[in-house]
Amino acid sequence: MIKYILKCRNKHEFESWFPSSIEYEKLKKRKLIECIFCKSTAVNKTIMAPNVIGKKKKDNNTFQNKEFIKIKKDLEKLQSFVKKNFEFVGDKFPRRVREIYYDDKKNKNIYGIASSKEKKDLEEEGIELTSIPWTETKKH
Repeated sequence: MIKYILKCRNKHEFESWFPSSIEYEKLKKRKLIECIFCKSTAVNKTIMAPNVIGKKKKDNNTFQNKEFIKIKKDLEKLQSFVKKNFEFVGDKFPRRVREIYYDDKKNKNIYGIASSKEKKDLEEEGIELTSIPWTETKKH
């Protein structure tokens, strides 16, 4: 996991976690990263200082690493629950969620991929969505 401080074209700054820098680039290219304040997809990384581990801050880094590991495990549990209890519909998510929303008979749990514009369109229709960070499940 990697944390970036992001800034949109409206100068809003916020943090976000990504499974890797490669995953960040993929999401940015597909315009799936949006500002948490104004929903702009014109978002870029800002200059950040690296987290250098040294002797003086060893206790602090140990705490941060433990906290990071706990957060990652919690995300992996959530991801596992979603995979077991929801149907993955991929990029057909916007169409499928509308089918479910407008036809109560088809009520089922799904998850998938939607662009920022598709998410905004669904919200404007009154369809509530929740996004969760998706972690890499490969063990090194």
